[in-house]
Amino acid sequence: MTSYRQIFRSSAITGVSSIITIVIGIIKMKVLAGLLGPAGIGLIGVYQNIIGIASTIAGCGIGSSGVRQIAAASDQPANLAVVRHALWTANLFLGLSGMAVLWLLREPVAKWVFGNTEHATEIGWLSIGVLLTLVAGSQTTLLQGLRRIGDLARFNILGAFLSVFVSMLPVYWLREQGALWFVLTSIFLSAIVATYYVVRLPRFRLMPFDWPALGREWQGMLKFGLPLMIGTLFTLATQLAVRSIIVREIGLAASGHFQAAWYISMTYIGFVLGAMATDYYPRLTAAMNDHSQAIKIVNEQAEMSLLLSGPILLSMITFAPWVIHLLYAEDFTPAISILRWQVLGDILKVSSWPMSFILLAQGRSGIFIGTELLWNAVYIGMIIFGIQEKGIIITGVSFWISYIFYYISLILIVLKIINYLPTYRNFLFTFFLLVTGGVVIFLATQSVFISYFFGLILTIIVSVYNITRLRLLMNQEKYKR
Repeated sequence: MTSYRQIFRSSAITGVSSIITIVIGIIKMKVLAGLLGPAGIGLIGVYQNIIGIASTIAGCGIGSSGVRQIAAASDQPANLAVVRHALWTANLFLGLSGMAVLWLLREPVAKWVFGNTEHATEIGWLSIGVLLTLVAGSQTTLLQGLRRIGDLARFNILGAFLSVFVSMLPVYWLREQGALWFVLTSIFLSAIVATYYVVRLPRFRLMPFDWPALGREWQGMLKFGLPLMIGTLFTLATQLAVRSIIVREIGLAASGHFQAAWYISMTYIGFVLGAMATDYYPRLTAAMNDHSQAIKIVNEQAEMSLLLSGPILLSMITFAPWVIHLLYAEDFTPAISILRWQVLGDILKVSSWPMSFILLAQGRSGIFIGTELLWNAVYIGMIIFGIQEKGIIITGVSFWISYIFYYISLILIVLKIINYLPTYRNFLFTFFLLVTGGVVIFLATQSVFISYFFGLILTIIVSVYNITRLRLLMNQEKYKR
């Protein structure tokens, strides 16, 4: 399958599952917002963030490194069996260790996040989520390494569907006290569903434990995974620190407004970023010895990602009030401005990520950590110094500005590493989306009607261009075959 068609196919499969998941999420978030309000949504966000940090530290990055090793051994049954054993045993051991550590540190963590130990018991219960997260992660890593894109899509849909009917019950019965059990039940369901799809894979012959072989696999996973864990940890720690700052400076309700904007911003571009991790990353890794081929793959992925996400991002900026009120409630109105600025940053995120995978494919983990640290430093620094004067909107503005620094730094780095520069078309389209999105944000402060009208016209223009360009690319590759 040719490159553009492969990118489109993987993005389409991931995109369909994302659309279904988003629709299910709309129902779930609408109900949650009605039952819990901004404060309850903010509490769920904090709990999820704590589990994210703890499971990232406990996992040591072997989820990401495991994808590489699973992919490398996918056509060698004997080696694949060893890697699967290593992945499962490592996640189980690390998950149990992480669970124990978070339980023991529940009071210090509660005091750091909330300023008191009132939520220490709940944080102790979150330790179960760390184990379940790593168990689920070991299964999805296997599916991703084997490039089971269809199974991953079905996993996302089924997990989201079950979450509505099962995870919502504790919230319905207990209201805000049910937030903890909502988070844990969601993770438990993910682990069950992921295990179901792994069990359906072709069986491999169980072999006695080969400790030297397992040791080599564990060493390889840790060698590549630990730097990735550090980079991910920076981002998760920054998110938790930001939520803590918001809770302390403004209140838990404001944390709910931030969580609402963050969730929407991350969800609606998930189909593009998910396709990169599932399909693009393995292809780029395989081609990295040939820089000209690697540059071609990066540019194709960047263009396809911008074409698929551009209209969505522009329409999100334009109709942010409708999106917030549809997914949440009137109480979440302050999230509108945050969402607009974050989506403006998402334009640069979509354009940057294909370049960041160059660092991962080349094993330049130190440089990768440096770029992640730069983004996090700019992001949290602006919030610390601006939240008292600017209020909650600074979280959105700083997200956008951080990605300006991130985008520029990546261009300079990959130019030196493999002589890569974005194509003129990709750079110009990124700039066009940024300018038009910025104009819509400005017009929204002057007239809601004018911003809707102008944004709608621009979204239609971008959509027509993108469809025309996609058809041209697909037809070109059809004739090449």
